[in-house]
Amino acid sequence: MASTTAFKDRNLIAVIGDEDSITGLLLAGIGHINEHQRKNFLVVDSKTQISGIEAAFQEFTQRKDIAIVLINQHIAEKIRPTVDRYQEAFPTLLEIPSKDHPYDPSKDSVLKRVQKLFGE
Repeated sequence: MASTTAFKDRNLIAVIGDEDSITGLLLAGIGHINEHQRKNFLVVDSKTQISGIEAAFQEFTQRKDIAIVLINQHIAEKIRPTVDRYQEAFPTLLEIPSKDHPYDPSKDSVLKRVQKLFGE
């Protein structure tokens, strides 16, 4: 099992989401901009290109200061192959609902893996 020292610097939550989700989470205090001017969030709107979403996902999942990556499920659908390929424990990936798009457990890649693990 991995040492906890490898995870001690992971103290941020990153978010890829729509404006309402990001605004709420920023108001809750998750926003951070580091010394290199890198944010821990991406606001996705109708003008955001898929390549930009994938780039943010890759950045957030490779950063050593991020413990959890939250992504709106309807945005995860836009980059589903990339999300499904992600297998690491840290940062943990969680798909969340948004105001306009309810959560659908049948689309959640993490839930699918857990169900497969338990033989469901």
